[in-house]
Amino acid sequence: MANLTILPVSIASDLGALALEVRRKVFIVEQNVPETVERDAYDAGATHVVAIDGGDVVGTLRIVFLTEHAKFGRVAVLRHARGNGIALRMMQAGMRIARSRGENRFYLTSQADKTALYEKLGFVACGDEFEEAAMPHRAMKNY
Repeated sequence: MANLTILPVSIASDLGALALEVRRKVFIVEQNVPETVERDAYDAGATHVVAIDGGDVVGTLRIVFLTEHAKFGRVAVLRHARGNGIALRMMQAGMRIARSRGENRFYLTSQADKTALYEKLGFVACGDEFEEAAMPHRAMKNY
């Protein structure tokens, strides 16, 4: 993963289509999230980020800029590429992108077993655990 490239892309681009394919494989196929839940109206206006390794899109996330904060979500890394710090590096890049737009208030909902990743980035869990797409989640913020 030494040659990992992380960049923002348009969801309407070829790379954007590959980002959606990563999300399909991770969320819909692996985690059984209904497509009607995984895809939503925020995709069109979100900033999408991809991680490219060896010419292949192996990870993605999106940033939705809301009035109160930048909301990170749909963080996904293909199974074969996990464990190499790709999600962390995508989040760092996403936070830089958000800061470059003047945003320094960050929010996300994490699958409960993934909160340690976001804690490394300064996020703190807030509120009670809740179910989303039949999986336990925690709201987290970095304000």
